[in-house]
Amino acid sequence: MNNLNSVLVEGNMVRDPLYRTTHRGTPVCTFCLASNRYFRQDSAVEEEVSFFDIEAWTRLADICSSQGKKGRGVRVVGRLKQDRWTDSEGKNHSKIFIIAEHVEFRPDFRQHSAMEMHASAIASSGISVVAPWDGADQEIGTSAQRYLEEEQVAASEDSRMTATVPAPAEVVF
Repeated sequence: MNNLNSVLVEGNMVRDPLYRTTHRGTPVCTFCLASNRYFRQDSAVEEEVSFFDIEAWTRLADICSSQGKKGRGVRVVGRLKQDRWTDSEGKNHSKIFIIAEHVEFRPDFRQHSAMEMHASAIASSGISVVAPWDGADQEIGTSAQRYLEEEQVAASEDSRMTATVPAPAEVVF
């Protein structure tokens, strides 16, 4: 019988994920997660930051590599794994990291807000448009410029569409 070995950690990616494959072709993605903890000590609020190395395999590695980037919020459910080795000088080493079994990404508002504001402006003008991010399986990273170009082509092909598509607003956070 296996003992319980389960971890849930939430935080932000410290750097962009590193994607590689094993010599047998199995995808593996590694990244570091920073998790902040705030607590009250006397009358001051203290912050404690912990860093966790995460390793994702196969399909989950592909998803983490494509969706993850530095600063992105992530929730990881996984298990602890300990690697042990002896270096060339005979010293024993050990490292504990998390093997991801489930990963959730927080929405990246910086990337989508300009397109969503543009889409809402179109919707309020009465023009019927299907957004390029319609469906979870499509790539979400379509730029506003490409979206505008596609709309201009669609407007020239559809004689019923007479309204001008407004330019997306610049959003700064």
